[in-house]
Amino acid sequence: MQRIGLTGGIAAGKSVAAQRLAELGAVLIDSDALAREAVAPGSAGLDAVVEAFGDGVRAADGSLDRAALASIVFSDDDARARLDAIVHPVVRRLSAEREAAAAVTDHGAVVVHDIPLLVETGQQDAFHVLVVVHAPAVLRVERLVRLRGMTRADAEARVAAQASDEARLAVADVVLDGTGSDADLRAQVDELWDRLAVERADEIAAETP
Repeated sequence: MQRIGLTGGIAAGKSVAAQRLAELGAVLIDSDALAREAVAPGSAGLDAVVEAFGDGVRAADGSLDRAALASIVFSDDDARARLDAIVHPVVRRLSAEREAAAAVTDHGAVVVHDIPLLVETGQQDAFHVLVVVHAPAVLRVERLVRLRGMTRADAEARVAAQASDEARLAVADVVLDGTGSDADLRAQVDELWDRLAVERADEIAAETP
């Protein structure tokens, strides 16, 4: 089994790369999706978040009021750390369960862990290959303003809250250029997939008596 860590700053193009890897046959484990599952209505995770931040972060339908929670934790490092201490252990447990299931199904599976905050959470040494989708911070701010309708101040704050470009590039085994079109990025993913296939074949050959 190949374990791939995939990360990149907000609006760098990571989601495009992740989707293409899944299309090519990788087992994609999406940490954002697992984080939502960790605080789903009725979950112990949601109860813990409400206990930590108050009833105001629970919506009328019993779900997490993400906007209300974001208003508390986004600009407060201590509050964000409390939230991370609740959610991250659950996400890691769920991720391990998904990976174990993939290994049982296919010993030769390629498992891609899509983790936006991979560097921030110190997981850079946990994978066989660490892939970073890179686009400079200034370009990502422009994309957030143009494509997601954020104000420039909000976009700059979102980018600044993540690891720096330099920090991600320093730990990357593979860098995919996210500055171009989606088609350009998908083509780079295809090339990476072919390289991974060669490595898998070499490993299998080495293991064969």
